[in-house]
This record gives sequence, structure tokens and C-alpha cells, in this order.
Amino acid sequence: MTTAPRTAQTPTAEPGQMSSRLRDLAAAHAAGGPTPEQDAAWNAPYGPREQWDLDVVDDEAPGPHGPVPVRVYRPRTAADAPRPVLVFCHGGSFQHGDLDMPEGDATARGVAGRADAVVVSVDYRLCDEPPGGSPARRLPGTPEDLEVRAPIPCDDVIAAVDWTREHAGELGIDPARLALGGASAGGNLAAAASLRLAEEGRAPAASLLMYPVLHPLNPEPTAEETEALAALPEALGFSPQKMRVMAENYLGGPLEDATAHDFPGLGTREQLAVLPRTYLESDEHDHLRLSARRYAEQLAAAGVEVEHEVRRGVTHGHLNKVGLPEAAQSFDRLAEILGEL
Repeated sequence: MTTAPRTAQTPTAEPGQMSSRLRDLAAAHAAGGPTPEQDAAWNAPYGPREQWDLDVVDDEAPGPHGPVPVRVYRPRTAADAPRPVLVFCHGGSFQHGDLDMPEGDATARGVAGRADAVVVSVDYRLCDEPPGGSPARRLPGTPEDLEVRAPIPCDDVIAAVDWTREHAGELGIDPARLALGGASAGGNLAAAASLRLAEEGRAPAASLLMYPVLHPLNPEPTAEETEALAALPEALGFSPQKMRVMAENYLGGPLEDATAHDFPGLGTREQLAVLPRTYLESDEHDHLRLSARRYAEQLAAAGVEVEHEVRRGVTHGHLNKVGLPEAAQSFDRLAEILGEL
């Protein structure tokens, strides 16, 4: 698909509104709720969607398990030189999500517009929900007998990276300035794909990980993290049981079988030392910040250039909140890093 000409719009909401909504939601849960009205208030947009002057085209990359849909976001303005590119993976617990969710679409638009960069958004294959749940959305061309478990989604991401590099001229990008990023489960896949590519001598220029799942179980919290998580309703958290179920569903087996290619936080110092520059962003009120903080410590110990930022006042998945000023701040930082490559 191709968009009409667009220009950027600045979000109208003030920072800190999510913190206020979170207090209201926590009070609703404590009172036995939330009601449908309270739930709708929590999920309501914070402002208008950003509008950027981009061409947006759907394509597909050949992959080992069938075609991998990709959506390419390109600035319409002429470029003096090949642009940097971000290959980005949406989240969804390895079971949900698509290219249209704000975490995928709004992030791609916001970063492409700010950075004057190309963004390739990846629609990787998803796992079915755990037993008793719903089957996953199946991508066209997927073999009927294929059971999607690790490493299949990561294979799809690597296929998208390969396709992006092979089509550098057509896309108007510099393949040496390719960053690989993702959010939540997509952050896991971006980190794991970065590790696999680096081991093969094909590392991206940077790894950009937004509130990622890096360990099958979260590390222990610090005192500050414990305090920040205390206000979080159970429904929004990642309990050890929820983490185990999600991780084992992705693996298709017990956690003991997991490797660093499944959860990069399991990597040794020697394994992680091959990784490129890594930016980690976690959400203040999110159990996965424990995993991001620990991974940042691991990368630093391995000698990897790493930056970890905690986005204050937000819960897990803040890039899915339309019009949220803190999401715009995240887009700003991702764009800055692309500009530095």
C-alpha cells in the first residue's frame, strides 16, 4: 500500500498522563474492577497519530519456512546519499501482533520520519497459544504441517534482514548502516537474530531493543524496581508463572532446553562479546525491566557498547499507546541512534 502525502504532527498530551491512568486502574482493580468504562479509559488514545510524508509498501522476503511479509516505510523526500535502515519486529508474546498494531506501524512511521531513514517492519510467524488457547494467525505460504516454535520466528527475522541487505539499491539504503530492533517478544527476536548474525560475521550496525524479553524468567528486582512494580495491577504484570508459560510455549519444551539463541540473556560473556552496539529501553512499571537491566550488565561485562534507559511513568508496551508523549520520546532516541550509524 502507499500513503498520501503527510507531515508530522506533535502529540497534544502532556507527559505523565499514563502514570495518572495507572493509579486510576490500580484503584479500580483494588475495588474489584475494572468496569468496561474504566478499562476503556485506560486504553483510550492519548492524542492523534503522528502523520509523516512516507511511501509505505507491502512486500515479502523469501524465508526457510515460507514467505515473510515485510512493510517498507520510505521518506518521500529525495536523499543525497543512501539512508540508514531499521529492521523492526513487533511484539505479542510470540503469539500475537501484526504489522498494523501501533507498536509496529506507529513506531515505523515515527522513526522513519524523524530519522529520514527507511524502516522495514517484519511480520514473522507466530506460535499458537498454550493448550486450551487459540491458534495463531497463519502467514500465507506457511506449510500446513509446520508447528511454529523457536527458532522459526527468529529465522523469519534473519530472512527479512537478508532481504533488506540484498535490496539495498532498490530501497535506497546503506546496508552497513542497518539496525535491527524490536519490542517485547520482537525485542527478543531482534536480540537473538543479532547474536546469530554476529556469530556468522554479519552483525547489524546496532541492536535496538524496546522492553525486550531476554531471559526465560526475570532476574530478581532491586529495591527501586520493587517499589516501581508495587503499583502495577497483577493483570499488567509478568509473574514467574506467566513468564514460564510464555517461554515454554515459545520453545515447545522445558526452560532447561533454552539456549542463548532463544533467550540471549542466557549467553556467556564470550558469546555476548560479538554483539554490536546495543540500546536497551525498558518501561518503569514493567517486570521485563529486570531482564533489560540484567542484560545491560551482561553486555557491559562482555565489553559490548551498551546503553540502558528506563522510560519513566509508563507500563509495558508503551509504544502501543497512540499519541503518548513518552512513545514520541522513544521514537526520538531511536531516530538519533540511526542518525549516528
